[in-house]
Amino acid sequence: MNPPNKPLAGLKVVELGTLIAGPFASRICAEFGAEVVKVESPDGGDPLRKWRKLYEGTSLWWFVQARNKRSLTLNLKHEQGREVLKKLLAEADILIENFRPGVLEKLGLGWDVLHALNPKLVMVRLSGFGQTGPMKDQPGFGAVGESMGGLRYITGFEDRPPVRTGISIGDSIAALWGVIGALMALRHREVNGGQGQMVDVALYEAIFAMMESMVPEFDVFGFVRERTGNIMPGITPSSIHTTADGKHIQIGANGDAIFKRFMQAIGRDDLAEDPGLASNDGRDARRDELYGVIDRWAASLPLAEVEAVLTRAEVPASRIYSAADMFADPQFLAREMFLSARLPDGKPFKMPGIVPKLSATPGEIAWTGPALGEHNAEVLAGLGYTAGEIEALRAAGAI
Repeated sequence: MNPPNKPLAGLKVVELGTLIAGPFASRICAEFGAEVVKVESPDGGDPLRKWRKLYEGTSLWWFVQARNKRSLTLNLKHEQGREVLKKLLAEADILIENFRPGVLEKLGLGWDVLHALNPKLVMVRLSGFGQTGPMKDQPGFGAVGESMGGLRYITGFEDRPPVRTGISIGDSIAALWGVIGALMALRHREVNGGQGQMVDVALYEAIFAMMESMVPEFDVFGFVRERTGNIMPGITPSSIHTTADGKHIQIGANGDAIFKRFMQAIGRDDLAEDPGLASNDGRDARRDELYGVIDRWAASLPLAEVEAVLTRAEVPASRIYSAADMFADPQFLAREMFLSARLPDGKPFKMPGIVPKLSATPGEIAWTGPALGEHNAEVLAGLGYTAGEIEALRAAGAI
């Protein structure tokens, strides 16, 4: 049981998800006190268990993504397995699933069935294209959502093909929308009579919603935003620069007062006092000139000296951090962004800290990602199954 002072304590969440979007959404719930039961196939479980770097056969990512969750193996193609799931959902507050639309319906577990079973249930559905529309039945991973939603088109340099970000950002953003939708639905349930509802999140829409002024710019001006590398056209100066020792730093001096301080700090009082550069529109019109000035200045000094100048001048900036930089950084350490944990064999390791920081009811990590089916007996006993009945389910292939 999770401590009662956690903000989501008392909520019961069932996860029918694999890989990234659904499991990330339920991970957030678990970190803040919800009781999360992750339902996995007995045949290997979540494929994420084998993704990226493995430690003794299990993904290090798994230990983070499934922390604070209980693993229950159910064969949903088996009638008895589905009956167990229905018992679980009858007591649940939230169901998070990221199957392709129609999969749960074929199993007799669609929204209408589950809403009748448990009218208070909030059902979060994460999929490539949503539960409606001509593309709903097509498979869609986060990369597809990032492409269709507009992110890939504007990411990279103008003279090269589009590039991806270094993480599965589409899935993660969709997960955040899923959690936001679930909490809004719970609030509505609390205030307006106790009925749950369905939260429908499409990966491409999760990305599309983040595309700032792209839609009105095209609609009003016919302007299509293109790839621009590290600069931000219309917001100047803000870009990445290379220092004398081959390091990289992001400098954001696009505020009027900040730009003036920056130019003074690097010995360019002429630019600091230039009335044509006093506001953003004037700077943007001369951005090539300004970026040339900043490039040459940054290239004349090692990173540490560039950082020192910018810090003294109170110019927003950051070196481009690697994992090694993060581990040594006092800000990361002060904010407890590395939590100590142990792998199954006892080996200590660090995992990411919890976001956001709540002052009165912070989240916490009680355990790392569990072994496949580790909590079968515990969860089933909580649903009223005896030891003999649990063994019978196992013998029948239902768990």
